[in-house]
Amino acid sequence: MTLAPEIIQQLADQKAAGLPQVWEAPVAVIRELTQGRVAFAGVPEPILSVTNRFIPGPTADLPIRIYRPNQDQNAPAMVFFHGGGWVLNFLDIYDAALHRLANQSGSVIISVNYQKAPEHPFPAPFDDCYAGLLWVKAHAQEIGVDPDRIGVGGDSAGGNLAAAVALKARDENVALTYQLLVYPCLDRDFTTKSYIEAATDYGLTTQAMQWFWDQYLQGSQHDNNPYAAPMRAKSLAGVAPSIVITAQYDPLVSDSENYCAKLEKDGAEFIYKEFPGMIHGFFANVAATPSSHLALDFAAKEIVVKTKR
Repeated sequence: MTLAPEIIQQLADQKAAGLPQVWEAPVAVIRELTQGRVAFAGVPEPILSVTNRFIPGPTADLPIRIYRPNQDQNAPAMVFFHGGGWVLNFLDIYDAALHRLANQSGSVIISVNYQKAPEHPFPAPFDDCYAGLLWVKAHAQEIGVDPDRIGVGGDSAGGNLAAAVALKARDENVALTYQLLVYPCLDRDFTTKSYIEAATDYGLTTQAMQWFWDQYLQGSQHDNNPYAAPMRAKSLAGVAPSIVITAQYDPLVSDSENYCAKLEKDGAEFIYKEFPGMIHGFFANVAATPSSHLALDFAAKEIVVKTKR
């Protein structure tokens, strides 16, 4: 399928805006420019409650936002990590998407605003996210969720963090119901098919991903650490069942394809769905494309299956 018409228009509008690439301006400027993404992401649908609070992290208190779709005090839960190349974005950008995902899945979603690179490179964002999972587990009764029905999820860099958290949960025997990986970046390998074929012209570029990885890892010493690059895990056997969602025109598609091949080889459960005509970022951009609703509802349906008592 060719690019969807609304995505063609979106890319044209972005090009006309003439905004700098991530490597062309100071990080503070690039972060300021992301403020406009809140409106672009859409108006959140009604939900029972949204609660903001802080939790203790390994090196700093972490803001979290709890989306509760119903009164069930033993509801399933998902700990969510947002995307942005480990450098950008914040909780508000994901409001519309997470309102819908919580409502459709019946799960309480706890979104964790982890510390960002380059000021806080690996392992700080990963450690924050894993601490978020442990906090939800430890405070399940307080926040009204079932400690035995908790999954993790994230998109892009958040998908990387979710996959890494799932690996550590396996390694430390922390029960996890599933992992939702939305066009995750899973390896620092820019020679893959999609990094070459979708290098430019589709929003996220291969050069941008190289820059993001540089900010996060700051050298090559962590390239083979599976908590930094989950594709480098010796085995994926025993990880939580994976729900993997990708976009057709995304330099990160090969990361998911390769990861699913490794999941299959290692006997781990997964389901994979690619959305045609879409680009990186569509999942959370509820106002931009109807495919966002389709992807959110697909994820919700799979979460319901994974968390059924």
